[in-house]
This record gives sequence, structure tokens and C-alpha cells, in this order.
Amino acid sequence: MLPSRTSLWKTVLRARLSGWCYSFLDFHTRMTMRLDLNYGRDGYPLELPDDWDVTVIRKPGMPLEADPAGAVRKALAEPVGAGALAQEARGLKSACILICDITRPVPNGLFLPEIVRQLLDAGMKPDGITVLVATGLHRPNEGAELEELVGDPWVLKTVRVVNHFARDDAAHVDLGRTPRGTPVKLDRRFVEADLKIATGLVEPHFMAGYSGGRKVIAPGVAHRDTITTFHSARFMSHPRADNCILEGNPLHEEQLEIVRMLGPVLAVNTVIDEHRRLSFVNYGEILGSHLQAVEFTRRYVRVPIGRRFHTVVTSAAGYPLDTTYYQTVKGMVGPVDILEPGGNLVIVSECSEGLGSDEYADAQRRLIALGAEGFFADISRKQFADIDEWQTQMQLKPMKAGTVHLYAGGLAATDRALTGVNRIDSVEETLRHCIERSGDNALAVIPEGPYVVPYYQPA
Repeated sequence: MLPSRTSLWKTVLRARLSGWCYSFLDFHTRMTMRLDLNYGRDGYPLELPDDWDVTVIRKPGMPLEADPAGAVRKALAEPVGAGALAQEARGLKSACILICDITRPVPNGLFLPEIVRQLLDAGMKPDGITVLVATGLHRPNEGAELEELVGDPWVLKTVRVVNHFARDDAAHVDLGRTPRGTPVKLDRRFVEADLKIATGLVEPHFMAGYSGGRKVIAPGVAHRDTITTFHSARFMSHPRADNCILEGNPLHEEQLEIVRMLGPVLAVNTVIDEHRRLSFVNYGEILGSHLQAVEFTRRYVRVPIGRRFHTVVTSAAGYPLDTTYYQTVKGMVGPVDILEPGGNLVIVSECSEGLGSDEYADAQRRLIALGAEGFFADISRKQFADIDEWQTQMQLKPMKAGTVHLYAGGLAATDRALTGVNRIDSVEETLRHCIERSGDNALAVIPEGPYVVPYYQPA
């Protein structure tokens, strides 16, 4: 039988007291083990042989808010670098609240009702309040999906809930250019609102360092010209454009510049644990409150590992992130630092909606036709990225590090051919072959996928 939760926590405590850096990750067993990888809505049950040396990499146990609704109210009353929400809203006629699209498991139903109620109590009319889905260049969220995203029927009935459309020229305001030359065009409904509030989830992001805050604005409600500029190869190829890095990250710095050009913005930042329970929430001025949330998140999501592995198995985080292959790339990039050069990376992702956009499919076709080096040379010559080709560029990182094996039950045969990686029908059989070929029975398992960022730190 597996160790109890109590015994595991005792191990963690001993590790911390003795100065170990591992915090809930070194889980070695010689017994038959079953693990659930995040996959779709139901998970993927993984059975591992009893003679493998298995290291399960998870975030250390995160504190939980015993009263999530109370924590939200407290955050709105005790802001970071701003006035309480009720104070900020007093005397204003309009507000625009940004929420992330369906690809992020943000607990909108927890905080949106309270935000809307406080705006109404401050004297704002329902028709003056807009909830804007920050889709970036993703597809809109409508119908039952929008109901799931908002998470509260009262909000849907009370205020206007709409999607951002990055390709609609007339729906944006041109604010000029950043010092780096990025055109800054943002959704008119957000720019012209008296009160601007961005909400989101703060988690690792493989380009911008961390999600949330300024990222909900750009690319969230930015025009395609803005997005394709700072998602071009000259930004994306920078070594600091990576998971859990803000300082010196050109994407992050460009997002900060865009926020400064926009003017005062408030933010509600949330952090959830691996079971998607609320661990942290704050509110305040967007830059300061986001940095506070980042500092909290950083303590849990960055996990030091004392060795590299010839074989790693991970996930694309399950629903809603793993609905497309486009989003799956995030899970591929996360473990690269702990993969032995030339090793095998196995990833599970349901891909229930297929590959992604038509533009992304075109980028994948170019990758296959040109090869990795040819594709990179092609995009490096352009000042502006083609839509969604940046995800193909990010796929080059794990492809360069080793061999990527994909289990994706939702992908049609035509889409599978465009992934550019090795498609597999059995995770267990693939892992067995990888272990046998490497001659090393050590396996790293990352059930939560890109929400955990392991990095190599020699003992």
C-alpha cells in the first residue's frame, strides 16, 4: 500500500528541517503504483511497474482559504496600492471587468458576484457594467460554455457579458507605440470604461513568466497587431522569455509598458492548488497586486530537482487547458530543464477540440515541411508573427531537448499528422520502451503538467 498522507507530510517536514530542497517531490517506491495524470475532465490512470524508481513531482501543500467568499470580501476591502473597491467605484458610471477565457480554470463564480454587487451598491447601473472575456486571439466563449466560465447565473442576468474580438479593427483604441515599437491597440470597451478591473489566475507561463495581471490586458483584450508584434520571434527567442521569469523578460516588460500607457487599472488575482481550491486572493493596483500574487505563487510552483531524467511523463493540465493541441505545448516546455539531453518526454492531452485554429494548423504544416531549423529561420526573418505560429516556435524547445511522445485521444488522424511529434496509443507501453532503451529505470512523473515547473538543481 502507498504511504498515508500523514506519513508523507512527516517526510516533507523532516526534509525541510534537514535543509533538503525537495518539498513533496521525492516519492520513491518499489511497490505497484497507480497515479492519475490530469487528462480531460476525468484524468488518465497510469499504472507503473514495481521495479521502476519513480519520482512524483508536485507542488508542496498549499494553504487553503477556509472561507473563500470571505477571503474575496476581505481582499476587496484591503487593497494593495489602491482604495477599497467600494471607494474606487463611488461616483463612477461605468466599469469593465476582464475575465480569462475558458482555457483557464479561474474561479470566476467566486469573485465576480461580489465585484458586481459592490459596483451596484456604489451606485453604478447594471447597464454600465460590462464583463469582457479576454480571449486574445482565441475563439469566443458562448452558450453553455459561457455559463460555465462566468460561474454564476445572476451575473449573466444582471450585467452585460461579451467576448473580445482581436480582429475587429473598429472595436479597438489606438494608444500609440511602446519604445520597442509595439503598436498598442486595446478593446474600446475596456479603454473607455471609468473603472477598469482585470481578473485572473496567477500561475507559471512559458512565455511571460507568470499569467494574470498585465497579461489579461495584453494579449487578453489587445488587437491582433499588438499580439503578433510582441509574440514575434525577436521577443519569443529571448532566453528570459520563459517560465517563472519576470526580470529581463521582454514579453513581461512590454506588457508593463502597455499597462502604463493605458492608465490606472485594478486587478483581482487568484491562486489555486492542484485540486483547484482557492489558496490566495488579493486585489489592488494591477502591477503591485500582481507582483504580490507572483511572490506567493513562486514559493510553490518552482520545484528544484537534484537530477535529470532520461524519461519524463507529464500532462497538459487536463480540462480546460488540454482541449487543443495548441495549448498542449505548454506542458511540453515545462519539464525541459530536468530532461537529459536526448531523453524522452511523454505527454498526455485529450485535445477534445482538435489541433487549434486554422492559422496554427498552417504553422504546424510549415514546421513539418521545413523542419525545426528551417521553420525557425523562416520566422526569424519576420517583424510580425503570423497568428498562432508562436506556439509552434515554443514547441521547438522540447523537440530540441529530446523526443516528444504524445497521447491524445481526441485528435483525429489528420490532426495527429500535424503535431510534429511521435504519436502514441499506449502511455504505459511507450514508457516501458523508453526505460528499456535508456537503460535507466528512473522516471519523473508530473501529474499537474505546466502548473508545476521543475528545474535542475544539483545536490
